[in-house]
Amino acid sequence: MIIPAEALSPDTLNALIEEFVTRDGTDYGDHETDLATKVSQVRALLARKEVVIIFNEATEQAGIVHKDQINQL
Repeated sequence: MIIPAEALSPDTLNALIEEFVTRDGTDYGDHETDLATKVSQVRALLARKEVVIIFNEATEQAGIVHKDQINQL
């Protein structure tokens, strides 16, 4: 299920984005980017609908995925 970012409280959305940008395997290139910049970049991706928030009802977990990955889930 896709959850609109606007449906989440600001604190919940921020926590979800921070979890996404700090998870293992997230790579932002050759140079280190600070947390605030990473969060801002993901917010912009959400606004442009390039990434979406999904909720898995079976596991009751939410996550952020690229829109092209939706069909794979």
